[in-house]
Amino acid sequence: MDLHFGDSRPTDDERAAVDALLGPPESSWEGADRTDADLRWARGGREARDRRDLLLPGLHALNDRIGWISEGALDYLCRRLTVPPAEAYGVATFYAMFSVRPRPATVLHICTDLACTAAGAAGLCDGAEAALGPGVHVERSPCLGLCERAPAALAVRAGDPVRTAVSAPATVEAAVLAATAPDSAPQEPPAATAVPQAGQEGQEGLILLKRVGVVDPSSLDDYRANGGCTALRRAFELGPAGVIREVTDSGLVGRGGAAFPTGRKWQATASQPDRPHYLVCNADESEPGTFKDRVIMEGDPYALVEAMTIAAYAIGAHRGLVYIRGEYPRAIHRIQHAVDQARARGFLGDDVLGQGFAFDIEIRRGAGAYICGEETALFNSIEGYRGEPRSKPPFPVEKGLFGKPTVENNVETLVNVLPILTMGAPAYAAIGTERSTGPKLFCVSGCVTRPGVYELPFGATLGELLRLAGVRDGLRAVLLGGAAGGFVRPDELGIPLTFEGTREAGTTLGSGVVMAFDDTVPLPGLLLRIARFFREESCGQCVPCRVGTVRQEEALHRIVTRTGADAAGDIALLREVGRAMRDASICGLGQTAWNAVESAIDRLGAYE
Repeated sequence: MDLHFGDSRPTDDERAAVDALLGPPESSWEGADRTDADLRWARGGREARDRRDLLLPGLHALNDRIGWISEGALDYLCRRLTVPPAEAYGVATFYAMFSVRPRPATVLHICTDLACTAAGAAGLCDGAEAALGPGVHVERSPCLGLCERAPAALAVRAGDPVRTAVSAPATVEAAVLAATAPDSAPQEPPAATAVPQAGQEGQEGLILLKRVGVVDPSSLDDYRANGGCTALRRAFELGPAGVIREVTDSGLVGRGGAAFPTGRKWQATASQPDRPHYLVCNADESEPGTFKDRVIMEGDPYALVEAMTIAAYAIGAHRGLVYIRGEYPRAIHRIQHAVDQARARGFLGDDVLGQGFAFDIEIRRGAGAYICGEETALFNSIEGYRGEPRSKPPFPVEKGLFGKPTVENNVETLVNVLPILTMGAPAYAAIGTERSTGPKLFCVSGCVTRPGVYELPFGATLGELLRLAGVRDGLRAVLLGGAAGGFVRPDELGIPLTFEGTREAGTTLGSGVVMAFDDTVPLPGLLLRIARFFREESCGQCVPCRVGTVRQEEALHRIVTRTGADAAGDIALLREVGRAMRDASICGLGQTAWNAVESAIDRLGAYE
């Protein structure tokens, strides 16, 4: 274990940033003004380990205040938390939003992922760099979750307080304004603008999105007046076992891509004798093309608070955590406000609605790591370690967050619990198909005229969804499931959007990403961007993924400049590497890194 502290010292601002989170240091061991008397003791043992989960918030505090994390600041944070500096350095360098090297206080993140690349992100980056000069750091970023308004930019200006501004769809002028004067930048449009069905005839048929654009997202009273908290009261009438029975009978499965039965997960956790139990909401949707959870958190935040309370009641958890990706400043603000209001009004706290049930919610902010969408990597991130997946078994229902039984669900999965309890499991199960029940949210972006989040019952076809979104002429390919998904051809639009229907068609539904590309978008460039995404986002823990993602990108680079026998040899190499990643990688990142490239070669004839 490395317990060496360097000679660097924190500045006053760096100390203030850490102390604002942790409180003043209690001894000189922790960095207080030195006195000989208190050098004889230090916080340690269980008490020190219990504070390790404050490492990520501490890194955020420094990055927010200063714009980067110096050696002196990191050493001071390590002293306060009794964390070895080498381990903290490994955590700080794991996340894309942090920097351990000096950089300007203002960082402009410009998305260069699939939808934004198709919308001209490269020119936006070049123009912003030329206009801003060295005073602002322009960061070419993976997906910012603003695909319906591509191209997108996020400006972050360090200070007390930190200031953020979103520009989407971004022009060079708008991005420069966001970076240089974030307080004067135009306000983001309401969340309802990301829901094309909102305000139109037929919104009455919406279930999950029915309140987006209708309620004031800051008002708990408005939420209650529009059906809010009805499901929570119903849950208290049913009791924990009754809630789990309803969720099980509804056929609800996870909406993050794995499609595991939610009721089984809840029951397995509730039955564990080990205590305490935890509930974790995974709001770190970093899959390129995914933004549905962001829209729910921004447009209907109290729904998530209510749904988490119900889930916690069912599994016997008294503490819940929402892990929200750091690229979502408005969602973070809205959820924090909703939690604060719910706590003040008795919907969270020691006695929820006078029912004798204690439950509260904490918000943890991610810092730019796609791998943290994997549940065990997310647990490690919360606990203050590198966001690397754990080997399974044991599974999270037995040993999850802090080694205790844990339920992890994403935002969409949790908010589905509300209609299950209000309409009843049989009525909910009647929506969709026999094996894919209920409504589903789809994130449609790319070459369509009305991008956004669409709500349809399971069983609608891909063509029906694209007609709603206004697919343009010259459609060449549709990417289902995001970067970890697969391409389908324009003559395959009859694929039913169900888990079993996409599986039978040889593709995947994933988390509900639907990205359309016409013949103006160069397919080889898209595949290179997908390969670079996986290479950059691999945590590097296992050899098949760490090496395979690099070899995949290298082969695709060679194919772009070669034809004939050379290209055929590289395609054969890609297949071999892809099979190795799929069979031997620890987690889903490596297991799916080859999917989109394979489908482009086999279904689209990408390099013929």
